[in-house]
This record gives sequence, structure tokens and C-alpha cells, in this order.
Amino acid sequence: MDKNDTRTDDAQTGAGAATEEQPERVRAERDALRAERDEMKDLLLRRQAEFDNFRRRTEKERSEYSQYSGMEVVREMLPILDDFERAFKGEGATPEYVRGMEMIYNRAFEALKKLGLEPIETAGESFDPHLHQAVERVETANAEEGVIMGEFQRGYRFKGKLLRPSMVRVAVKP
Repeated sequence: MDKNDTRTDDAQTGAGAATEEQPERVRAERDALRAERDEMKDLLLRRQAEFDNFRRRTEKERSEYSQYSGMEVVREMLPILDDFERAFKGEGATPEYVRGMEMIYNRAFEALKKLGLEPIETAGESFDPHLHQAVERVETANAEEGVIMGEFQRGYRFKGKLLRPSMVRVAVKP
């Protein structure tokens, strides 16, 4: 019986040591798993943020593309509008002919305005190098310096962006 008691004590002592080691190993494994979980959560959050940024950027690019896709078509139509305006200034045409040309011009101009074309007003405005191109400088005492005296070619914006600057005559002091 003493032998059995000793074995039982040894088994209990060995089990006791194993039991003490086991919680430490479990804690270490738990801590490692928590660290890995936190790392994976962080990685997931970063990937989600990157994806959201990518999605927003592509949506913005797509929106800008669709918004300004008609810009080149409208730019190609501007010489036609210029030709109409020059035809109105010409002499020798009958009133019916001029009225018909004006109707065609107005219809084309309104269609382009619906697409986003905006004429730049120049009459009496101050010269702005971002909107106007000075073609001629006129020395005069009748107007303030930098005021637009006349327009050679109308300028346009397309949905707020400069499409073509106005070609103007600008007043300068003598």
C-alpha cells in the first residue's frame, strides 16, 4: 500500500506540475491568438478603408468623365457659332434670310447651352487674363485702364471650366 500511496503522490505531483504549466501555455497561446486577431482586425480595417477610397475615387473620375464628355463636341461646334455671328454682321442679306439664320443660330446655341455651354460676358467688364485674351490695346482717356472696349471673338465656359477665352480689345491710358 505504501508503494501505491507513493505512486499516487508522484502522479499527483507530476499532474500538479503539468497543471501549473498548462495554464501558462494556454495563456501564452491565448495572448498570441489575441495579437493575431487584433492584427487581422487592423488589416481588415485598412483594406476596407483602401477599398472605400478606391471606390470614391473611381466614382469621382466616372462622374467627371460623364460630366465633361461633351466638352470636345461642344468645342468643335464653336466655329459654327462664330460663323453665324459673322454672317449676322455681313451686309447685303435680305431680312428674311437674316431672320432664318438667327432662328438656326438660336436653336443651335440653346441646344449647346443645355449641354453646359456658357458664354463669357465682356461688355464693360475688367480684363481678366484667366478669361480673356487681349488682342489689341487701345489708348484712350474715355475709359478706365483694363476695361474691355470690344470683343473680336466670344469666349465660352463649359460647366464652369474655361473652354475658350474671349479675344478682346482692352483700354490703356495714353
